[in-house]
Amino acid sequence: MHSTLRRSVFVSLAAAGLLVASLGATRVQSNSRERFTAFAVNVSNVGRAGARPVDITIDRWTTDEERDRLVAIFRERGDKALLDALRDLPRVGTISSPGTLGYDLHYARQVLSGDGGRQIVLATDRPIGFWEVVHSSRTLDYPFSLIEMRVNKDGQGEGKLAVAAKLTLNDNVLVIENYANQPVMLNEVKETH
Repeated sequence: MHSTLRRSVFVSLAAAGLLVASLGATRVQSNSRERFTAFAVNVSNVGRAGARPVDITIDRWTTDEERDRLVAIFRERGDKALLDALRDLPRVGTISSPGTLGYDLHYARQVLSGDGGRQIVLATDRPIGFWEVVHSSRTLDYPFSLIEMRVNKDGQGEGKLAVAAKLTLNDNVLVIENYANQPVMLNEVKETH
């Protein structure tokens, strides 16, 4: 068993409506492409430590219907069915580091805050390495990657990235278990044009 496995509840992700059906009028979706840059700072026990720039592009937002379908699948059939359904959704954007291929994102939602800022939640299946599959690594139980960014009205802010996460429902509350001992911090998040 992984000795530094930590349980993390990203309450803000659940509140943002990653898999919560009760999002109301505070939600805003648009069809225009949005781009963000940030510095991903990894001081966790998983992956390469250090800081590196990341680029996030959102081409479209997940619709209410898509979100509702994911919620129903997760509640009725669990996280494995949710993962399959998420993979089947059309690409909503990408995340990449300079000089690397982008990885497709399959879920993107945003919620406006009262001060003109936004909370943005992104999710996808995560890249699974050959070593993980061959050795049936415990990391295979953590198939989701989740991103939460909070940006102000000027498009600047911060965020968190859970590279390898497991999702469960506990009394209708979304619980996110992060394989790493802490999320990757996204510093200096900026919306670019």
